[in-house]
Amino acid sequence: MSAEAADREAVSGSRPCTPPQTSWFEFLLDPSLLEQHLQGPHPDPSPVQLIIQFLEQASKPSVNEQNQVQPPVDNRRNRTLKLMALKVAAHLRWDLNMLEKGLTIPVLNMLLNELLCVSHVPPGVKHVDLDLSTLPPTTAMAVLIYNRWAIRTIVLSSFPEKQTKPGPHQLNMMNLVQQEKELMENILSVLREQATDSIMVLERALNIKKDFYIHTLRTLDLLAADPSTANGETESSTAGLHISADHLHCQVHYDLGGIYFQQGCSETSVYEKAREHFRMARELLTKRLAGYWSACRTLTGTSDPNESQHTPYGQISSFMRNHNYGALIEAFIRDNVTFSLPNSFRHSIQLELLHKLQQGDKALEEVCHRLCVCNAVRDALEGGVPCVSFHQLLLNPSKNTISFLLEVCARSLDKEHLSETSKRKMALFIKTVCDWLEDVSLAFMVSSHKLFNELLQDEEKKIQIQQLRKSSAAVNLSAKQLPSFYDIPVSASVNISQLEQQLILSLDARHIRQILIELHGMAERPFWRVNSKWEVPVDYVNVILAIKDNLTRDLVYVLMAKGLHCISIKDFVHARQLFTACLELVTEFSPKLRQVMLNELLLMEVRGHEAGAAEGNMERPPSDLVSRVRGYLEMRIHDLPLRQIVGEECVVFMLNWRENEYLTLQVPQSLVNNNPYIKLGQLIASTCKELPGPKESRRTAKELWEVVVQICSVSSQHKRTNEGRVSLLKQRESSLGILPRSKFMTFMKKLREPLVLTTLISLFVRLHSIVRDDIVNEVTAEHISIWPSSLANLQSVDVEAVVVTLKELVNYALTLNPNNQSWLCTQADIYFVTNQYSAAMHYYLQAGTVCSDYFTKPVPPDVYTDQVLKRMIKCCSLLNCHTQVAVLCQFLREVDYMTAFKALQEQNSHDSMDSFYDYIWDVTILEYLTYMHHKRGESDKRQVAIKAIGQTELNSSNPEEVLQLAAQKRKKKFLQAMAKLYF
Repeated sequence: MSAEAADREAVSGSRPCTPPQTSWFEFLLDPSLLEQHLQGPHPDPSPVQLIIQFLEQASKPSVNEQNQVQPPVDNRRNRTLKLMALKVAAHLRWDLNMLEKGLTIPVLNMLLNELLCVSHVPPGVKHVDLDLSTLPPTTAMAVLIYNRWAIRTIVLSSFPEKQTKPGPHQLNMMNLVQQEKELMENILSVLREQATDSIMVLERALNIKKDFYIHTLRTLDLLAADPSTANGETESSTAGLHISADHLHCQVHYDLGGIYFQQGCSETSVYEKAREHFRMARELLTKRLAGYWSACRTLTGTSDPNESQHTPYGQISSFMRNHNYGALIEAFIRDNVTFSLPNSFRHSIQLELLHKLQQGDKALEEVCHRLCVCNAVRDALEGGVPCVSFHQLLLNPSKNTISFLLEVCARSLDKEHLSETSKRKMALFIKTVCDWLEDVSLAFMVSSHKLFNELLQDEEKKIQIQQLRKSSAAVNLSAKQLPSFYDIPVSASVNISQLEQQLILSLDARHIRQILIELHGMAERPFWRVNSKWEVPVDYVNVILAIKDNLTRDLVYVLMAKGLHCISIKDFVHARQLFTACLELVTEFSPKLRQVMLNELLLMEVRGHEAGAAEGNMERPPSDLVSRVRGYLEMRIHDLPLRQIVGEECVVFMLNWRENEYLTLQVPQSLVNNNPYIKLGQLIASTCKELPGPKESRRTAKELWEVVVQICSVSSQHKRTNEGRVSLLKQRESSLGILPRSKFMTFMKKLREPLVLTTLISLFVRLHSIVRDDIVNEVTAEHISIWPSSLANLQSVDVEAVVVTLKELVNYALTLNPNNQSWLCTQADIYFVTNQYSAAMHYYLQAGTVCSDYFTKPVPPDVYTDQVLKRMIKCCSLLNCHTQVAVLCQFLREVDYMTAFKALQEQNSHDSMDSFYDYIWDVTILEYLTYMHHKRGESDKRQVAIKAIGQTELNSSNPEEVLQLAAQKRKKKFLQAMAKLYF
């Protein structure tokens, strides 16, 4: 060794060895290295440095053979680098504070735009035009993160920055600094222009009550593994980082408070908005802290003597501890106005007292009933469905229970800030209570209450009273007719503006004619323009405005516009009067307008009858109305303005009243070709007519299948951006479809006939299975075998459109009939394949409930098939409810001992474990439990298992009938217990 080498060795040995910094390209060579690096105690480079390096390398321009600078190429290397930058941000849990501190505005802008891209936010569509509630969770969250960053950046950029003078050694860097500054100003300029839209997006997000998910390293790996399936509805959309609604709302309120506070410099009234948002952020933060504090206090057994004075949680805990149940009920009623307590917390209190009641504390029965009523009213005010326990309570309620229910309803409405939405929700709840009560005297007690008269619409009250009268002929209620608000006398001394005001208000045809005569005597101008909200369909405008006599033209226009407005608010009585008067008027001079008015009168009658059916009046339509609908569908008058909506409503009417034979055979082909709704109706009727049928019926269904596939198809064009990425330039609904998907969805949501809805659900389930191509996780439905099993043009089908349509259609169907077993099973499967296992269990159990009278009878084997049971087992397993898994394994045709034993070996179970042992009837499983607890030294649990196995009815020497009876009894009790857990 030379002297120089020895010196180097001595120097290197005298100081600690610093590991070399990992270079960015090493992560490209070894994908697993990134996660290992990030999990280290002090990663070097740091996460934000890695983001900068990855995006810098991915956005480097290239140089072609002519030495010309080109945008970055869109290749695998650059896509991987961008994805790794996103994975680093995901490791940081998308913490905007950390990202803003470590990244410049241009880099963070590039990063979040990549997030929007991989989250499949529709390109070319303004974020303000998106309905976040219908988007997949990760897509919606990406939009919210971007818009939160946008307004935060605007606020931060408004703070003054200290300018540093460059020294001589810095002058060469000035050009680069200036370029970056210009880029940053350009981005800020765009963000400021879009600030109003960003604020609106975030304000709307506060109305979304469901939880969100954001991408993690794992979900981004899924995207990298198979981008074609990552359309927002795959595992990657619900397997991400869970963000609760309260957590997100707290952040959004804080960010909105910041932007409004910053805007207050130029408009002081905006400070009020800032104050309100900061107040909400503080309340949500306090609420979250109070929840943790209360949980810790309960678990540790400590208490604070002043807790009842500070938080609603503390008050409830104090009432429970001191058995002050009267005050507890009063607190729940007050909370129906303030919404201080989460609904889940309220229901947990109810369940806790119910558990004590079941253990023998009979004094709590009335308390449980009253808490159930309070929670049912709260559920209704939140737009939810009353729980099963409330439904059971109304099966045989006392007069005092109904009296208390009405008192709670009245006290739960905030008189000072009562919104129309709250009034409508309460009206629907009261109407539901009336429908559920079997005792007519109690139903009349509800209908005579002031809330019934104040909140329900006149038509609703009329229908409800009629139904009650039918139920009890002995009860006679007189309905006092209300005086018309519009009977305003016309005086010769009034001026034009007063007459115009009366014209706007009046709904009496003769009165309208008299006002117009006076107005035309005072001035010659088009009075159909008096109210900008008077709208007549475009199809009719030219025909009406072509009327030469000015008074007649104004009268026809106003009568039609007012009639259409009355229909839109379901005031069919006034609409009929106005349209009849208009018909009498135009019959004198225009056969064309006469037919137009006959068509509109028909549309009104059809809508009126359908509105009655939607409210529960299922009487068949009069034969005269059916004949008029048929007459419209057979009409062959040329040069007549026709609205597609009339054809659509007529087709819906015929489908809803099962006139399939007529639609299939007697509608003229010319009308089928000219109106897509009639074409759809004919195809749906033909398919339903053949059900259930032989394999030949598949030919009938094939044409409907092809039409729907075209509606759900898209055509796309692409362009290459400056960064080299291929992006969507234009995406529109395919011109091949006979209808846009949105209109098709609107059409389907007017249908009520169960077979029609079942057929369409079946079609979309098959289409969903094909585009997802996941045999293991397929959604099931009735009649699925009639549809084709493959698609020739699979690439053109909009997968997201299919998924969203299926979800919307099943949700809509269940609003019509929440007890349809087939639809409930389909809904459960949808939740199952999207990894929402608790919701899936809810609907699987609901499907069993409706076909077994709340599990008092055995669930038919064609409902709880082995496939359904295995899915329920998987749901419970993934929810860590392993004892439930073991019990369900007995339900299979052949008991799955391997799965049951494996589940029972799990010690981290989130269910009640040994409390479920009473539901096990399989002796082999009980023997295994006894052995396992003995091996673990768990003597108490072993005794529970021994007690269960020692019951005489489980003796293997018993006759088969006795053993079957024991199994059925345990099945019933277990499923009822599960229903209480998941409903």
